[in-house]
Amino acid sequence: MQQVLGMTYLWLKAGHIIFVIFWMAGLFMLPRFFVYHQEAALGSPEDALWVTREAKLLKIILWPSLALVWLLGLALASTTGAWTQGWFHAKLGLVMVLTAYHVWMAGYASALARGERKLAGKQLRLLNEVPGVAAALIVVLVIVKPF
Repeated sequence: MQQVLGMTYLWLKAGHIIFVIFWMAGLFMLPRFFVYHQEAALGSPEDALWVTREAKLLKIILWPSLALVWLLGLALASTTGAWTQGWFHAKLGLVMVLTAYHVWMAGYASALARGERKLAGKQLRLLNEVPGVAAALIVVLVIVKPF
């Protein structure tokens, strides 16, 4: 029984890490897509191409990865008893911030598809740093477990 539980933990952990990588890759790509999209002339064929690319990235990579990261992460937390540990609460807070960032980015993709360009390229380039900073903090929390 102990061996089965151990293998379940390892499979959950492997799946969680795999889908975190997919999710993070998408979160790095989407704001970069936005920068290029905003450089395209409004209503041009290139503009339409960026709308399609952004929608596909969200539909094929980002939304499924987000769902699996949460599902597998919560299963891992339950398996390991992480709910009582301070580092886990901090990690969970950062994952919530990344989830909100993801939802906001999906909304911005919809705005761009409607022709609304609310942010400058420089602002989008700065926003591209959010997932990197969050990922670095999360890795430190998970590996070092400072509290």
